[in-house]
Amino acid sequence: MTSQTTTAAAAGTWTIGDLTVRRLGLGAMRLTGSAAFHLGTPSDRDRSLTVLRTAIERGVDHIDTAAFYFSRLRSANELINRALAPYPDDLLIATKVGPHRDLRGDWATSARPDELRGHVEENLRQLGRDHLDLVYLRRMRQDSIADHFGALADLRTAGLIRHLGVSEIEPRHLAEAQAIAPVVAVQNRYALDRAAADPDEVLRLCGDQGIAFVPYYAVAGQHGENAVTGADHDEVRAVAHAHGVSAAQVRIAWTLSRGPHVLAIPGTGNPDHLAENVAAAGLTLTADELRRLDAVRTTTRE
Repeated sequence: MTSQTTTAAAAGTWTIGDLTVRRLGLGAMRLTGSAAFHLGTPSDRDRSLTVLRTAIERGVDHIDTAAFYFSRLRSANELINRALAPYPDDLLIATKVGPHRDLRGDWATSARPDELRGHVEENLRQLGRDHLDLVYLRRMRQDSIADHFGALADLRTAGLIRHLGVSEIEPRHLAEAQAIAPVVAVQNRYALDRAAADPDEVLRLCGDQGIAFVPYYAVAGQHGENAVTGADHDEVRAVAHAHGVSAAQVRIAWTLSRGPHVLAIPGTGNPDHLAENVAAAGLTLTADELRRLDAVRTTTRE
């Protein structure tokens, strides 16, 4: 298969709560500009709308977003609403709450538990929905997430949220949340060149318990929220050359190889990059290539 024929279906599926999605989705952060948030040049609106509509045409049924994904001119949620509403019945839109930005775009302090309803309602308003499919609580260095997660569990009971997830957690936080309400997905930073003990343990726990593990910055790796620049690791480039694909496609395929419960949500505001990312759903790495890439991860362990 080529980038012109491969669809997200090639990645297989996973069930999040009662919603089955393809394991290759789309992250909305890059829709707003050349780098995340206000760090780059704002995107061309029509191009971003094209990316969203093309993603759906190519079989993507899982979009990850947040109300705090905005640049000087663009809001990811507004773009999603404009491009896709009325939404396809099988589309899962996941969002996250906890962090937030003030009207100038600067990062504000982490939300208190009693402020999370406002965060949820803002996502509902921007997306034009009466409930949210999946809401992650993004931990902001709190030692305990019980009060914050409990507030979201109350909103789930009230019907504003369908399913709950947690983000930026350690294993103990997963257990803490599960004692309050079901956790169907975990979103931690995780990439080939961003290795640490806890993320690997959380990934394993999710697999054991049937929880989706949805890493962010899996393609950007150590570059994080900034645009990816410069050459990639030698082994990544060598594997990419062997398959005639991009380094980003290798990183996506490696991410999907980490387990059937691992989902990839590469973000882009570029239609050409979208085609490459979706094509990575059909890229199979050999056992030897995976060993070589795993060795890169070992050497970059923090």
